[in-house]
Parts: sequence; C-alpha cells; structure tokens
Amino acid sequence: MHAPSAQTDLDRAVADYRRTADISVLLAKLDEIAKAHTTDQLTAALEPYMGLHEVAGPVFEVIVAREPDNSRALVALANAFWLTGRGPEVVSALAERARAADPCNRAAWHLWALAQSTPRERTDRWRQVVERFPEDELARANLADNAASLAGAENDPVALKVAIAAYEHLLARATRDDQRTALGRALDTLRNWNP
Repeated sequence: MHAPSAQTDLDRAVADYRRTADISVLLAKLDEIAKAHTTDQLTAALEPYMGLHEVAGPVFEVIVAREPDNSRALVALANAFWLTGRGPEVVSALAERARAADPCNRAAWHLWALAQSTPRERTDRWRQVVERFPEDELARANLADNAASLAGAENDPVALKVAIAAYEHLLARATRDDQRTALGRALDTLRNWNP
C-alpha cells in the first residue's frame, strides 16, 4: 500500500477544514503534511489552494524553515503574510531574503517595494525595481503612482518629474485606447499641477 500523496493529504485537510472551520486542526494537519513531503510535492499540491492563505502560508513556513534560501518559497510566504495582514516589516524581511537568495526574482523585488510603508522610500524602492527590470510595466506603473502621490503629499518637484517621466514611458508603450486615455489624463493633471 502506497503512502498518500501530498495532493491527497492536502485535499483531505482542506476538505475537513471547509467542513469544520477548525483552524487549529487545519494548522496541525498542515504541519504534518509539510514535514512529510518534499518541497516539489508540496508546491504542486498547493497550486489549487494558493488563494487560501491560511493553507499556503503555514506550508510555506515549513518549507522556508528547512530551505531558508528558497527564493520562491520566501516570496510565496511573504505574499501570504501580506495578504493576511502580518505587517510590512515581516513581509519586507522575507522579500529581502528572497532578493538575496535570487536577485533575479522579480516578485521578491515587487514585494520588497510594496512592503515599504514610508512613501518616499517606497517610491525609491520602485525606482530601483524599474532600474533592475526596465521592461517591467507593472513596476513602472507603481513608480508613477507612488511618485505622483509623493509629489502631491509633499509638494516635491523631483517626485513630480519622476511621475511624469514614468507615465510618459507607459503612454508610449500603451496598446489599448482605454490605457492611453487614462495615462493622458494623468499626465495632463500632473503637467498642470501647481504646488
């Protein structure tokens, strides 16, 4: 007789949780499952449950404990923590570890920037992400939005220039009419802004 697969174990644990809503039992089962299976098995089994952060988070905690330099697991854990409100300090620390483990992990860079709570430093982090990944349009949009917010909140002419440049870049690459319209409006507002 074969031992149950990670998928079977996880499916049972989630089904039981959905039936009973007993989080303490779920957490105990997830700990057992995570310790009984390999990272690859767990990662595959978690795919259908990535939106259930109370499932994904605890499993990735075990994976990160045994593989502290697993960048993908660190990012998945940071994301689960972010979405469950664990706080920017914890998320930023995990994202920083993921960036150190794999400097090319773009998701780690995104979480690192997102988790910064200070507007000026968050804008600077998004600038670093854009410099590292110049084709990353999502990062550039975040840079534009954060710089525009900073310009408005602190009457910062440098942040205003950064926002305008980022929006201009996005407008030059926009492929849909609704994108071009929204970006054009944002640029008109910023260009006509008087601090």
